[in-house]
Amino acid sequence: MLYGAIEAGGTKFVCAVGNKEGKIVDKVTIPTLDPDQTIQQVDLFFKKYTLSSLGIGSFGPIELNEKKETYGEILNSPKILWKNFNVYQAFKEKYNIPLFLDTDVNASALGEYHWGAAKDSESCLYITVGTGIGAGYVKNGVTLKGMTHPEMGHIYVPRYSQDTFEGCCPYHKGCLEGLASGTAIAARYGIKGNELKDKHEVWELEAHYLAQAIVNYLLILSPEKIILGGGVMKQDILFPLIRKEVSKLLQNYITIESMDEYIVQPQLNDQQGILGALALCV
Repeated sequence: MLYGAIEAGGTKFVCAVGNKEGKIVDKVTIPTLDPDQTIQQVDLFFKKYTLSSLGIGSFGPIELNEKKETYGEILNSPKILWKNFNVYQAFKEKYNIPLFLDTDVNASALGEYHWGAAKDSESCLYITVGTGIGAGYVKNGVTLKGMTHPEMGHIYVPRYSQDTFEGCCPYHKGCLEGLASGTAIAARYGIKGNELKDKHEVWELEAHYLAQAIVNYLLILSPEKIILGGGVMKQDILFPLIRKEVSKLLQNYITIESMDEYIVQPQLNDQQGILGALALCV
């Protein structure tokens, strides 16, 4: 029995066919063009297979409230061609099979929950720190959804006293994404983060903001594992800095036996999103 999976991103769609054990038997990457062109290419890939169901982890914001008529619609996205396009309906019309939809970060969390860093945990939080910042949460195999598309990347964190950068979020300026995303790093220093790897002060500030957010998530959601992915987190120096700052902020209020085993890297080699989309089906 085969299942389809789509990791629908702003720059590319990753499409895969796999089984319930998480083994991918075929995969393709398609540039994200306009909706008609993109979905046509996706269909060319999937029409070679007989699928039992299809899981989609989509960029957003996207409407996830199944009670609304607009369920599956891309909302206020910077991808102008996709704004108000209904991803769910587009694929529902093409395939007469069960279809499951979630955010891309929830899918990544689900992938790591089933087959990666959190496979021995009952719950996990997956945070991606890249061009933007987002997070997904899974407990007992169920992802967190709500009234709207969860937007953990846009929480407010106290500004470091010596940080004069106003923030780059077009909506909130100094939210977490506005202060700590890869876009924010490039805007603050005038150079991309991968060219600043030897600048310790850059990563201390980054850890300062990310640790504050992590402590807030930890206190509210109480995940058994926190997984940090995305391009910015390729800087290995960040993990020890973040763990140290989280411990400092918690002030022993919550006991975590090993911070090294609690705040960890993904284990699925950048396949967590597509595997999570597959997990939506199984």
